[in-house]
Amino acid sequence: MAKRETISGPEIPEHYKRFPTAVKVGNMVFSSNVGGEDSVTHEVPGDIEQQIKNAFQNVRSILARAGGTVGDIGKFQVALKSMDDRSLMNKEWIAMFPDENDRPVRHTVAEDLSGGRLIAIEFIAVL
Repeated sequence: MAKRETISGPEIPEHYKRFPTAVKVGNMVFSSNVGGEDSVTHEVPGDIEQQIKNAFQNVRSILARAGGTVGDIGKFQVALKSMDDRSLMNKEWIAMFPDENDRPVRHTVAEDLSGGRLIAIEFIAVL
């Protein structure tokens, strides 16, 4: 059985509850909630657009550390504090996955997020 490896690095904000932000098991990468923290300061900005950009960049950083790209994502789940922000999130989604015939499955939900977070992303990737 493959050993679980924690994916971390200075450009990847740690999960605020002190469990791994992501792990790699064999050729698969699993994330916990990837939020909109700034990758340098690890602070959560108050602006939803910046949180969305940061969250999508944090996903890219996790995958790069794991040896993959966003093209390896099979499942993508987004939690938004307000579904009114879905159109803003969709802009980043389309930028990340421009080919409508080559996108992972996605599920978007409204959730009462904590810690000032307005977005949280979970994904599964196969490298």
